[in-house]
Amino acid sequence: MFSTADTIVAIATPPGRGGIGIVRLSGPCAQPVATALIDRQRPLLPRRATFARLHNGSDHVVVTAFPAPQSYTGDDVVELSAHGSPVVLDGIVKAAIARGARLAQPGEFTLRAFLNGRIDLMQAEAVADLIDAATPLQARAAYDQLEGTLTRTIAAVDAALFDLIARLEASVDFPEEGYHFVEPAELAGAIGVLCERAGAILADASRGRLIREGLQVVIVGLPNAGKSSLFNALAGAARAIVTDVPGTTRDLVTETVDVEGLCVTLVDTAGLRESTDRVEAEGVDRARQAMAVADLVLHVVDATAGGIDDCHDSAGRRRIIVRNKADLVDAATIDRSGDLESVAVSARTGSGLDVLRREMLRVLDVDVLRERPALTNARHAAIVSRAHAALIRARDAAAQAQGAMSEEFVLSDLQEARAAFEEIAGRRASEDLLAHIFSRFCIGK
Repeated sequence: MFSTADTIVAIATPPGRGGIGIVRLSGPCAQPVATALIDRQRPLLPRRATFARLHNGSDHVVVTAFPAPQSYTGDDVVELSAHGSPVVLDGIVKAAIARGARLAQPGEFTLRAFLNGRIDLMQAEAVADLIDAATPLQARAAYDQLEGTLTRTIAAVDAALFDLIARLEASVDFPEEGYHFVEPAELAGAIGVLCERAGAILADASRGRLIREGLQVVIVGLPNAGKSSLFNALAGAARAIVTDVPGTTRDLVTETVDVEGLCVTLVDTAGLRESTDRVEAEGVDRARQAMAVADLVLHVVDATAGGIDDCHDSAGRRRIIVRNKADLVDAATIDRSGDLESVAVSARTGSGLDVLRREMLRVLDVDVLRERPALTNARHAAIVSRAHAALIRARDAAAQAQGAMSEEFVLSDLQEARAAFEEIAGRRASEDLLAHIFSRFCIGK
């Protein structure tokens, strides 16, 4: 299914027009195919940009060859940089296919890098995360993983686990001789150290997920509390319609924004009230559904009302009470209104919005100034969690047995933990898993 014996080609730059467009070839015939497209018969010099003309006369190109194995994919790679016209780039791809290349599948260049041992599966997934990054914090976290931070962290635990398994297997293989390459009294302690190291990796997984995947923040409240005004102020654009007519917002309005480095999907909703209007009632129902799956709820109340409206709709959820229209009332009045923790803002003037953003991070327990988490991918977190659970079972079994339990039982759990670490790196990945991961890549990557 994942053959690397043929030569693939694809446009490596985003769709549409641009100053420069790149067509990438990878495979054993990458250089011959590229040479056949240009007015140059001499071999391309490694890693040296060469100016040439296309044989069909459609454009000038700059051609760069990267011989195997020191290339992105580990195969021979050639990149042709032309003017970024879709017509020109499509013509280069079609000409390459006519000379024996095959159109690449989504993510196939990175898949070949993985299959050829240039990167592991965690780094391959980081490539997609880096491309998809919507905030600088997401980009930095993905780049760290691409540079191998998670790879090295997992590899260190795996190496220690492998050494322990090897010594325990040796003890099992020579029971009659009485050899003990790891003393029963020390076994639980050694496994406990591995538990702590795996647990430390998991500790920041929830924060890492928020950084990688972003989160959903739903804005709710009574009609005319200023929900849409707050939505527009946080979004930095007039995305939602704002009027003094109650019930103006009927459907969900969304916008993706950067909040102190976090990718946040803001959701503006219909005012929470009973209504005989079927359209408004449906909007209210959708608001409650959005609130039920939100990572955070901003419950907006009107500070000019002299108190706090009934916030039972958002009770029990992770939320912030936002007292809007603070520019219209005295600050002391706001401080005395109600006993719920809240943030006073003015969506009209923008005052208090920075405080609100910081409060959002505090409630979500995300400190963007802390060291970036090694674990951000939900798949990775699930696998490490499985390994951690197996290590805990092995540690508890070794401790309770006090040397009396057969070492095979402890060894079985340790081997399960190591199999999980091998899976996260891709050494035990199935073809279905690889196909699923790389299918979300763009064709040119």
